[in-house]
Amino acid sequence: MQLDPNKTWTLVEKRLASETDPVLRRNLELVLAHMKAEARADIEGVVATLTEKPRYITYAVPDQELLNPKGSKDAVRAFYDATIVQTGAHRLEFACDRVIVDVDSVFTEGVMRMAYPGTTLQAMGIEVDDATAYYVAESRMGIVWPVDHDEGRLTGEEVYSCGDPFEGIAERKIALEEIAEVTG
Repeated sequence: MQLDPNKTWTLVEKRLASETDPVLRRNLELVLAHMKAEARADIEGVVATLTEKPRYITYAVPDQELLNPKGSKDAVRAFYDATIVQTGAHRLEFACDRVIVDVDSVFTEGVMRMAYPGTTLQAMGIEVDDATAYYVAESRMGIVWPVDHDEGRLTGEEVYSCGDPFEGIAERKIALEEIAEVTG
């Protein structure tokens, strides 16, 4: 198995290269900057793409407050720190096969893969055969990236996903050598 974080923005960059409308270009550039910061576990880079009062919605778990930060950049910082940085799950690949952009938002769709340390999975109650290894969570995902025209920033993310990304994760072991370095 291979995991390449750089695939995350390949289609966004391709779409950006052919776009001439300045508003649509700005929207794509915001998503691109957000994706690259997220792949580097750069919380401040992520927050820099957001409005002053961002709102995230994870429709698969709408009642989990941590996974649906809203109202402040500090809430988003806490979300990324708890779910990406502290878990060690910042090694991700969002293999987009669709990017749609308009004046109000960008939509990306594809397969999200995130490498979780075995120790994190064990702490979550998931049995794995090697606590020192990494394992890949995987699900199909669509993300709406709304844009605030006044601030010229993303208002957050609206995430739609299907399937349990942790189902069968113990069978998707990956070595760190199989995870490409972020180059973007």
